[in-house]
Amino acid sequence: MKFSKKLKRNLDGFTLIEVMVVLAIIGILASLIVPNLTGRADQARIIASKQDMMSIDQALSLYKLDNATIPTSTQNLNSLVNKPTTEPIPKNWNPSGYLKKIPKDPWGNNYIYNVLEDGYNYEIISLGADGKIGGEGINADINSKDF
Repeated sequence: MKFSKKLKRNLDGFTLIEVMVVLAIIGILASLIVPNLTGRADQARIIASKQDMMSIDQALSLYKLDNATIPTSTQNLNSLVNKPTTEPIPKNWNPSGYLKKIPKDPWGNNYIYNVLEDGYNYEIISLGADGKIGGEGINADINSKDF
């Protein structure tokens, strides 16, 4: 009897965010590992990039929910990890942050974060395999607005 009470006290649930992050990580790992076994590594990197962008998008949505705005282009994606020190300073920034760290794209480059002219919408961009604007195939840019 004591064992089951002790076991029940040690069981904690997971938050929705934790479950979503784990699912995103599993998706990213699956998209990188499985295609390597089948010869589709380039396609897997594109899928992993889209998964990263969706995770960043979820973090930006939480940031916006807490602060009624998104980080400015100057504040950039680092605002999801560390509280911004430039204006506008968010009043309800989550002390735990919104991401543990900002991921790099599957080719090792930083994601580009652009706030659009209206100040409420944004795009996240990976420059693809070549790391340059434009391109075709695996070198094509991947934009969060395209999916």
